This record gives sequence, structure tokens and C-alpha cells, in this order.
Amino acid sequence: MGGSSTDLDSVIGTSPDGRSVGIVTPRSAHFDEPLTLKGGAIIEGYDLAYETYGTLNAERSNAVLICHALNASHHVAGWYAQDPKSVGWWDNMIGPGKPVDTNRFFVVGVNNLGGCHGSTGPCSIDAKTGRRWGSRFPVVTVEDWVAAQARLASMLGIERFAAVMGGSLGAMQALQWTMSFPDKLRHSIVIACAPNLSAQNIAFNEVARQAIVTDPDFHGGDYYEHGVKPQRGLRVARMVGHITYLSDDEMANKFGRQLKNGKLSYSFDSEFQIESYLRYQADKFSDYFDANTYLRITKALDYFDPALEYGGNLASALARARAAFLVVSFTTDWRFSPERSREIVKAVLDNRGQVTYAEIDAPHGHDAFLLDDERYHHLVAAYFDRIAAEVKA
Repeated sequence: MGGSSTDLDSVIGTSPDGRSVGIVTPRSAHFDEPLTLKGGAIIEGYDLAYETYGTLNAERSNAVLICHALNASHHVAGWYAQDPKSVGWWDNMIGPGKPVDTNRFFVVGVNNLGGCHGSTGPCSIDAKTGRRWGSRFPVVTVEDWVAAQARLASMLGIERFAAVMGGSLGAMQALQWTMSFPDKLRHSIVIACAPNLSAQNIAFNEVARQAIVTDPDFHGGDYYEHGVKPQRGLRVARMVGHITYLSDDEMANKFGRQLKNGKLSYSFDSEFQIESYLRYQADKFSDYFDANTYLRITKALDYFDPALEYGGNLASALARARAAFLVVSFTTDWRFSPERSREIVKAVLDNRGQVTYAEIDAPHGHDAFLLDDERYHHLVAAYFDRIAAEVKA
């Protein structure tokens, strides 16, 4: 989420619990059929990294697709055998006995096209040239990701998802599924979302992108060939984004004006705890994420606007949706405020569609969708009980 992303670092690294799906193994699917992107470029062949948890039932009716937010991946739940700390980013939500119960549902996590965790992206080798894609990798959109995910579904033998679910940028994908493939999902779980970015959100994304492209190590996006990474820019981008994921109250409660060393040094060193925290998170992020991917994902956020082709009328854009919706917002999420979620609810209702809406009183800001909150998790669990009854999961 530079735009709407999210503080996944607050989740990654937690210890596996007794209700985890356990050790998981990522897989890769290759697609030879060219994919024409919304921007006009054509990807002639590509890979998607994905993971699955649970068992697809005989009717193939219990599949749930999890769409990821900005700095996440296909690794949604469980952990890798070689690294017990590599816990999936939504492990508190997905697993045996959890809100999305893998004893009943077959859950699919997928890394988006343009990503940097196994799917074809800017840091992948272009088979045509034998070089990394780098700056030549095209801009991708939410619609492109959904189109690629639909091909993965077909490959897995899934004709219709019981639900497509996501938070933040992932929720935009869950929303887009209802428009791109209205007959291929029963439910759309849209959490901490907005139907498009505000000017303020786009502005945050632009600051993040400028930090990256003006880094001397960026080399126009072809930094791989120079053996460097624009880590300084990526660090700043991450800091900008991170600030927006937390509420003011959460930041005050967590850090206040606490000093790192107990006294002011009257210098430009990291003195306040919040400075130290941001630098730490930024360092971690710049080690594992790719700057070119960050640029493209924030652009995908900026471009997402399903109402654009309908004169700004979201209800018209959603008129073709057939899914039932669960829309969830959080009171302190100022990045994607509850008012923005209510725009989606209104559009569904204007079409006489089915929608359940919940506004969770949570202090954590945008990141709340990733965190443990009893009311939030009970709500999702109850909704999935309903889905399970429908699909006999």
C-alpha cells in the first residue's frame, strides 16, 4: 500500500500457533497464452507463484481466493520448512478453525503479475532477451491481476470461487472480480477498501515513487545490471507508506514522544522511538522488496477506478456484479475511511444486490485488517459459516 498497503511486517515473523496450516510449499504455474494488459502491452508468457491450503471438495465448490495487498505475496498462511519464522501474512485469519477455516475451504494465495516473490515481474528474466525485464516490464493494473488469477483458477479446475477475499489493495481485486467475472464467484469479501484513491492517497504514492526514481542507484529501472538496488529511495517510500497505515492514536500510544536514549542530542540522528521504528521497518522492507515492483503496484492503486468508464457512477460499474458482498471498514482507517467503504455498499444496494456491512471500532488505523480483533474475526467467521452452508463445505 504506499497507496494503500499495509504494515505486513507487524504480522510476518510471528510464531506458528497450534492452528496453523503448518509447513507449506510454494508452487509455480506457467502460462503460454499471451495476456493483453489494460495498458496495451502484451505479456507473451508468464509465471504465477501460488500456494494452496485445505482440500478442494469433489464438487469443486469450496475454493477461496485470497488477493494480496501491496507488500505481500502468495504466502498467506503456514510457514516454510527451512524458516519457522516465515509465517504467512494472514495466518491469523486462515487455518484450521480460524475465520477462513481450511478444514472446510480450499484456500488459494497468489502472487500478482509484476511481483517480486516468484511471479513474473521486473526482476524476472525476459526469455526473449535473456536479461531482466527491469524498466521494460509494463505497467499492470488491478484488472490485469484479476485476469491472470482467473487463468490460474481454470488451471486448478475451479469454475467458481466460493469467495474472493482481500484487504486494501487485495480488496480492490475482490471488488474487480465481481465486475470482470461476475459468474465465477459467489461472495466478494471487501475489507478496508475504497472504490478509488483520493488525491491525497495518490499524492502519498507519488512521493514514494519519486523517492525511488531519484535514487542514484535507480538507473532508470535497470539497476539489476549495475549490481545495485535503489534502497535509499525504497526506504523513504516505505516510511511514507508506513506512516499512513497507522492511526494517530495508535502511533501516539505505541511511541508517543519517547526518546531512544532518554535525552535529546540536538542532532539529526535517530532520537525519537518513532524515528528508530520507521528506519528499522524501512531497512527490512528494502532488503526483501523490489523497487520496480513497488512502482508498479502503487500505480495500479492509482489507476483503479471502476466507475471511470461509467461517468463516475459506481453503481453502474457494479451493475453486472452477481456476488454477495461482505464489506468491512475500521473507524480509525483514515487512508481508506469507512465513508469510502460505504460508497461501495451504496452502489451494491442501488443495484438491489446483497451486501453485509460492518464498521469495526478499532484503534489501529488501516493496518487493523491484518491484526487480531475478536469482533472482526468473529464477523468474518460467521460470514464464512454462511458460505460453508451454501456450498456444503
